[in-house]
Amino acid sequence: MASIGALARPAALRQRMGSADVPLLPTLILGGLGFTALLANVLAPYDPTLPIAGGRVFQPPFWMEGGSTNALLGTDFQGRDVLSRLIYGARVSLLVGVTGTAVAGGIGLLLGVIAGYLGGWVDQAVMRLTDAWLALPFLMFAIFLAALLGAGVLNIVIVFGFVYWTRYARVIRGEVLSLREREFVRLAQVAGVSTPRIILRHILPNVLNTWMVLASLTVGVVIVTEASLSFLGVGVPPPTPAWGLMLSEARSTLMAGYWWLTVFPGVCISGVVLAANLFGDWLRIRLDPQRRDL
Repeated sequence: MASIGALARPAALRQRMGSADVPLLPTLILGGLGFTALLANVLAPYDPTLPIAGGRVFQPPFWMEGGSTNALLGTDFQGRDVLSRLIYGARVSLLVGVTGTAVAGGIGLLLGVIAGYLGGWVDQAVMRLTDAWLALPFLMFAIFLAALLGAGVLNIVIVFGFVYWTRYARVIRGEVLSLREREFVRLAQVAGVSTPRIILRHILPNVLNTWMVLASLTVGVVIVTEASLSFLGVGVPPPTPAWGLMLSEARSTLMAGYWWLTVFPGVCISGVVLAANLFGDWLRIRLDPQRRDL
């Protein structure tokens, strides 16, 4: 009896922990990003686009010699507060990351469901288009579209929608190919249910888990791409604070010893992307019934 109880306790413990094993650090980082983005007007001590009144340029962080508590993380080449620009940059990253992922996911979901369910020439046309899109280098194609549409947050979101829809379309299409052969779909077809109703009632609810996992993993990629475009000068236009733009503006001052202008934005980008990827990996395991108990 004792041995049976000893074997049962770890299984029961795993079962109890399975419903509450949300990754703490990624959740805190992503939650902090959302909180900072929503309350940027309250949290930022200064206007991120204007120099600090009475301040000086290239002021180091407060713990270094020459630093001051009036600018905790120092100032940039125009005397603007680095902390305020980081806080407002979180808003840009969250806006572009979430909306860009939603646009790309919406396009990919629509095309993937249509191609997988209808099949035939529709499936062939969508998949050949997807293959052609995948053959393009993502970053170079994004730079081309951004230069074509012009700088701006809205245009960057459109660019990401056109660039990243392919990963959704291919995966969702594979899911739908399997779902349309299931008995509940076949029975709905025999009963004379219309195609739009079958898709809405039987197909979409069964692919949303996969879509959510893809979306959580795409957010980090979108944030990095936005930072890359801003760094190259075809992303968010100045003086709007964006982490990639801050890196671009500090590029010429790095060798002069003003390390805080590049380190702090770089740490923000790396931390958010790592948290998004870890959270997406956890979500993938939680929503996969075959891996849920591993």
